Amino acid sequence: MDSFVFTAVLFAAACHAGWNAAIKTGLDPLASTVLITTGAGLVSLALMPFAGLPPAAAWPWVIASVVIHLFYFIGLSEAYQAGDLGQVYPLARGAAPLMTAGATTLLLGETLNALGWIGIVTLATGVLLLSLRGGRAAAERHLDRRAILFALFTAVTICLYSVVDGIGGRTAIDPHPYTLAMFVGNALIVAVYFLVRRGFAALGPLPRLWPVGLFGGSLQLLSYGIVIWAMTKAPIAPVAALRETSVLFGALIAVVFLKEPLRPARIVAALMIVAGLVLIRLS
Repeated sequence: MDSFVFTAVLFAAACHAGWNAAIKTGLDPLASTVLITTGAGLVSLALMPFAGLPPAAAWPWVIASVVIHLFYFIGLSEAYQAGDLGQVYPLARGAAPLMTAGATTLLLGETLNALGWIGIVTLATGVLLLSLRGGRAAAERHLDRRAILFALFTAVTICLYSVVDGIGGRTAIDPHPYTLAMFVGNALIVAVYFLVRRGFAALGPLPRLWPVGLFGGSLQLLSYGIVIWAMTKAPIAPVAALRETSVLFGALIAVVFLKEPLRPARIVAALMIVAGLVLIRLS
């Protein structure tokens, strides 16, 4: 993989961890998700006059991505309600790279050499290891089953939208209009879901939190926009796997700001993720 693409995806991973932490710091994970997706949608809408619209061939992929992302945000917010960031985030992100690598191999014929596969497996194993003794689970000596189920559901949606957006970005030729259209669609569909589920009264506290929404939304847009661009320059599976290094940044946020415990397992996991990074870079 090209060094610039590799570095750009790592930067995107740091941004991704930032907006996920913003969701956890909200009083209501679903409301925080709406706030951040709305922020990303507004920023995207402001940029669309400069980037333009995606071509007609890309719109089916935009629509498919928006629908999949709705289920992603539902799963993520429900998982965060049931479990700690340090448990949910690594589990949701760790299972996805293996699913994505398998899907792109079977559906798109994208092949990885042995070093690439070893790197993805090593990185994914390290990511999953981070979830074994995270936050509330360590205190209760067992994992929250509801949190695990929603985290794994989220992993499936990550695999699906990674494949769809990789194809969509390539179909659009220029991935930027595709990305902006998708984020505007995300904002609309998540807001509708929120209103149907909670009602207009639940919007009460959101306006005063608009700086969090714009900040988190901008990070979300920047992070995934870089990833979609990278998937037009490199195979989807390695890019998707590199993106999951966001768990390192997420773990740091969880320990430093959310006061979740740091244990030897997390240190070992971090070393495995770095080893996976090196192998993917060399593949």
